Amino acid sequence: MKEYKISISFNHFIILLLTVALIIFSVYIYKSGVFTDTEAFVRYVEGFGVWAVVIFILIQAITVVIAILPTTVGCIAGVVIFGPWFGFLYNYFGICLGCVVSFLLSRRYGSVLVKKFVSKKYFEKYIDCCQDQKRFNKIFTLTILIPGAPHDVLCYLAGLTKMKLSKFITVILLCKPLTLILYSVGITAVLHYVAAVF
Repeated sequence: MKEYKISISFNHFIILLLTVALIIFSVYIYKSGVFTDTEAFVRYVEGFGVWAVVIFILIQAITVVIAILPTTVGCIAGVVIFGPWFGFLYNYFGICLGCVVSFLLSRRYGSVLVKKFVSKKYFEKYIDCCQDQKRFNKIFTLTILIPGAPHDVLCYLAGLTKMKLSKFITVILLCKPLTLILYSVGITAVLHYVAAVF
C-alpha cells in the first residue's frame, strides 16, 4: 500500500513538472512572436531541420492544451511548410494529441485545473451543459465540426463530464478532419491566388 502511494505521489510530481515546463516553453515561444506572425512561425519550425515535423506536431498539441494560444497560425504554417496534404496530416496528429491530453488532465485534476487554462467567460458559458450528458455530447460533437469554435475549451469541459475516453477520442478523430480540411483547402486556395496575382 505504501509503495502504491509513493508511486502515485511520484506520478503527480512528474505531471506537475511537465506542466510547469510546458507553461514556461509556451510563454517563451509566445513572447518570441511565433504565434502572432505566420512567417516567424514558419522560420521557427524550419530552423529545427529534420526535427521540424516533430516540433510542429508538439507545438500544435501545446496550442490545444494551453487554450490561450492560437491554433490558426500553426494551421496556416503547416500548409506553407509541408504542403496541403502533409500540412493537414501533421496538424491533425498534433491537434488530436493536444485534445486527448487536455481531456485526460481535466479528468484527473478537475475544475481547479480547467479554470487555470480556460477563461472565466468560456467556463461559465459552457459549464451548465456538462450537467446533462446527452445534451453535452451533442453540443460537443457539433462544436468540433464547426471551424473557429472553441474546441480546446470543450475538450477540457468534456473531461469534467462522464463521457468515456473512447467516445471522446472517436468524436475527435472523426470530426476534426473536416475543420482541418477546410483550413488546408482554404489556405491553399488563398496561397495560389496570391501567387497568381503577384
